[in-house]
Amino acid sequence: MPGGRLTHEDRRRIAAWLAGGLGYAEIGRRLGRPTSTISREVARNAASGDYLADHAQQAAGHRARRRKPARPAEPATDGQPTEVVRGFVDQFAARLAATGMPRMTARVFVCLLTADADGLTAADLVHRLQVSPASVSKSIGYLEAMKLVVRQQDPGGRRERYAIDDDVWLRAWQADTGAHGEIATAAQRGIEIFGADTTAGARLGKMGRFFGRLSEQMSGSTLTEAVVHDALTVLAALVHAGRPLTLDVLATALDWPRERATAALDAIQRQPVIADPLALRASGPETYVLTTRPDRLSPAQRAALEK
Repeated sequence: MPGGRLTHEDRRRIAAWLAGGLGYAEIGRRLGRPTSTISREVARNAASGDYLADHAQQAAGHRARRRKPARPAEPATDGQPTEVVRGFVDQFAARLAATGMPRMTARVFVCLLTADADGLTAADLVHRLQVSPASVSKSIGYLEAMKLVVRQQDPGGRRERYAIDDDVWLRAWQADTGAHGEIATAAQRGIEIFGADTTAGARLGKMGRFFGRLSEQMSGSTLTEAVVHDALTVLAALVHAGRPLTLDVLATALDWPRERATAALDAIQRQPVIADPLALRASGPETYVLTTRPDRLSPAQRAALEK
């Protein structure tokens, strides 16, 4: 990481990228380091005009042995992490980056993950990671969108602190769950547009069922038993009526406050699997009706049943 020593793997990548014709700036960007770090590394360790990773690693090890022995793996008094901590942050961030999280964002996240309960300010992150304020700001925005960090007021100061609190995993779980439910709902709409008997419809049907089950499994603990019971009552009411019902008519018939009926309908829309094999559809402004799910019956089966 910036400010820390290059690893043997870093040097192998530098050698490979140099052989592939990449410039220092691009290599630095890929490793998340300043261009000057790459240029100094190559200038210091190039042998006969060629940069060799093993030679560079041996030379770095020789220089390190001549230096003063490293201190134990504890945070330094100036707020800078030790080599062992840097190594952990770098390796953990690399694992997160492999899952799709941007490399810089992953490093900011792990830095906050290993910080004290009070968190860190943007200036702290810049100092520890030796990166630009803009890089930290962009990474914080990404993490906030994923519900992985929270902002806190710096006690006795004007700066904001960023932290990972005890509820972070629940928030991230719920955010993913909502996204999965939305994908399932969008897939069902696609089936209606393309038709269940088309290639696109069949593909969307499989996708919708997968994300619907995933959403149901992930969010089972987020819907209370009372909300699920209300959702089933709404479904029963729509089946019994056999016609579209407005929200107000539904609430009046069930003798519920409007907000309760709204919450039940919202639960069905967010988790379509509750209504399976039926599907809730809006037939007008705040008007709802039940239909069969388009992926439960093939066109041939529908035609046979309509005779």
